[in-house]
Amino acid sequence: MSALRILHLSDTHFSGDGGRHYGVVDTAEHLRRALSHVGHLTFDLVVVSGDVSQDGSEESYRQVRDAVTPWARARGARAVFAMGNHDQRGAFRAVLGSGQPDADEQQPPGVDLDRPVVSLVAQDGWRIVVLDTSVPGAGYGHLESEQLSFLKEILAEPAAHGTVVIVHHPPLPAQTALLQALALDEHDGRELLDIVRGTDVRVILSGHYHLPITEIVAGVPVTVAPGVTNLARAFADPAEESAIDGFGGSVVTIDGDHVRIVPFVERLTPDDVVFHYDADVVAQIIQDAGRAN
Repeated sequence: MSALRILHLSDTHFSGDGGRHYGVVDTAEHLRRALSHVGHLTFDLVVVSGDVSQDGSEESYRQVRDAVTPWARARGARAVFAMGNHDQRGAFRAVLGSGQPDADEQQPPGVDLDRPVVSLVAQDGWRIVVLDTSVPGAGYGHLESEQLSFLKEILAEPAAHGTVVIVHHPPLPAQTALLQALALDEHDGRELLDIVRGTDVRVILSGHYHLPITEIVAGVPVTVAPGVTNLARAFADPAEESAIDGFGGSVVTIDGDHVRIVPFVERLTPDDVVFHYDADVVAQIIQDAGRAN
């Protein structure tokens, strides 16, 4: 079986005007440092699993594409992008197509600019599936039945080496109250995991939580990449929300029956907090932006 090595990045949060994220983070510099951290390695795929943009502008997508794609090609890889809750489908498609612009993308029938950004590429015995959990105007995630049916139909026939699924909102519970309010719909997450159970899916790559998590569910590793733009605090008060100035990613290697996930996180300044929301602020954000009960 052919091995597959993936650089898994997520949550680059670029703005078209080059503005700093939360007024603090130089997102271009964070991405440069994340790529440089593993620049001595070769890869087959470089994945950015959503929230590619912060402002949803075409210019922001061009900036990320122009940073990631040449870097990937120089190391034998192609770039793959997924939609996140901050991304805008029209601008995403205008620059990045359906998320796998360096390959012949296959899409389910009837897709238009307002529909979820979904793609399938079969290459060298591997199958790469990009799904779209974004809900326009919302922070939480949803997988509509058409996408789930599309995935189920695809997986009915195994690929030679296996399938990688990329989706921004993880089908896993979050560490904090705020991120749980902005998580993937619980029913959708269960259905996704039920669909991949017993199939050739080797790993599910996701983001959104800005911290490294890997959990084995139904025999399939579900892995969350740490954020490129900042690193969420995993073990602070779960009623609060905060992030530090740093970057991260993961190197995922699939070789035979082994799936190895090695995350990396680097703090830029030990005491530099990007943001901190106390419990009252978190409760208000949940009321304003969380999924209605």
